[in-house]
Amino acid sequence: MGYIDIIFTSVALSMDAAAVSICKGLSIKKMSYKKSFIIAIYFSVFQMFMPFIGYIFANTFSSAIVAVDHWIAFILLFIIGADMIRDSLSGNNEVDDKIDVKTMILLAIATSIDALVVGITFAFLNVNLLFAILVIGIITFTITFIGTRIGNKFGRKYENKATIFGGIVLIYMAIEILFDHLFT
Repeated sequence: MGYIDIIFTSVALSMDAAAVSICKGLSIKKMSYKKSFIIAIYFSVFQMFMPFIGYIFANTFSSAIVAVDHWIAFILLFIIGADMIRDSLSGNNEVDDKIDVKTMILLAIATSIDALVVGITFAFLNVNLLFAILVIGIITFTITFIGTRIGNKFGRKYENKATIFGGIVLIYMAIEILFDHLFT
């Protein structure tokens, strides 16, 4: 997996958090830069931490699943991408205006589960984990910070499009991984 793939994966992973940050921006009447920063920190830290956990998990059990790693990566990324698209099209995106620790941790975990799975695939693809999680964190922070600002200005108009885009990118990555392993 090259640098461009890591960047695209990072953008795709941040789309759930971006959608939620847009909703947060929409629901908070007096959005300050401090609130945008707090929201972005929660999402980016969890998006960085989850791939690390997935990577460690996969490395612990890699000898048992190395023969089917490309299928595991394909299936997991494809399912996550399809689920993101399905959730976006169902219109099930309710978010309130709280940014307390409990609320933000729950939202950050919920939007970073896919990053855990991607961390598992990183282990199979020999990705430079430090580089990948730094890129994921920077991109997630930037996108969610901007998302809160956009949400506060423009509302829910772009929320579903961002999540659908993220789902499509993950499905593309799943197919690319499968083809790379089957035909190289």
